Amino acid sequence: VSIFFNDNARKAPMNWFDGFETRTFTVNGVAALARIGGRRDKPALVLLHGFPQTHVMWHRVAQLLRNDYFLVMPDLRGYGDSSHLPGLPDHSNYSKRAMAADVVSLADALELDTFYLCGHDRGGRVAHRLALDTPQRVQKLCVIDIAPTLDMYARTDMAFASAYYHWFHLIQPGPLPENMIGGNAIAYLHHKLGGWGTGGMAHIEPQALAEYERCFCRPEAIHTACEDYRASAGMDLEHDRESRVHGKKVACDTLVLWGDRGVVQRLFKPLDLWQAQCSASVKGEAVSAGHFIPEECPDLTAMALHNFMR
Repeated sequence: VSIFFNDNARKAPMNWFDGFETRTFTVNGVAALARIGGRRDKPALVLLHGFPQTHVMWHRVAQLLRNDYFLVMPDLRGYGDSSHLPGLPDHSNYSKRAMAADVVSLADALELDTFYLCGHDRGGRVAHRLALDTPQRVQKLCVIDIAPTLDMYARTDMAFASAYYHWFHLIQPGPLPENMIGGNAIAYLHHKLGGWGTGGMAHIEPQALAEYERCFCRPEAIHTACEDYRASAGMDLEHDRESRVHGKKVACDTLVLWGDRGVVQRLFKPLDLWQAQCSASVKGEAVSAGHFIPEECPDLTAMALHNFMR
């Protein structure tokens, strides 16, 4: 495979999404932006970003995998240049089920019957729900630096509430958290991008940082990020409990990656927790990173995905 065994490919400069196409799709009544590229004759790999980022977090990984996959990198609803509709009273339009349905509709628009799927952070939670709701579409699943949402909330104690205080701040009734974050949105964003064991923002390229600042520091984007978390503390938990009551588990082989300096490593046993929620093979490992693994360790991330997905 050229990207991993060709020294010239390894040394090639990673130009900013050169050769990738940016398109906006209408899915389930919302606009969904996606960056698309790679080889259309190769297997499809859908990459989902997390909070407080956009699809551009996959830039380095995408350059490494572009010769061997057809890559689809959407902005989730409420993030980036996708739609930022106001949240409904029950926050259901920002549930992981709604976001997963957007991804499936995007795959339909691209005529992808099945695909490999990987999600980091919030994207991992969307990927988990997608694999539960539409198992026939997902060939293999990778989740990065998360444990299942229900298990993480159930584990809440002082250590978790301190490390992931945003899980409890963002879910407060609006517009309190929106106004608080909006008072200095860029400082809040930078603090998040450098946190959770990452130790600063050296891993973020200037182009990516500029995109995160442009996309996050808007009132409507702050609101929809809060709605994402409000849904996770309400409707998403209902969906997760329902799935467990009915014995519904991820049916495809699953890869779990987490940072050895992050909160997930410190407070949880992610491999055990994911094995309990999957009926197929689950493997994984801690990598030398904080939370933002695809940007901190793009070579390792790309290699792990490629070895697992092929």
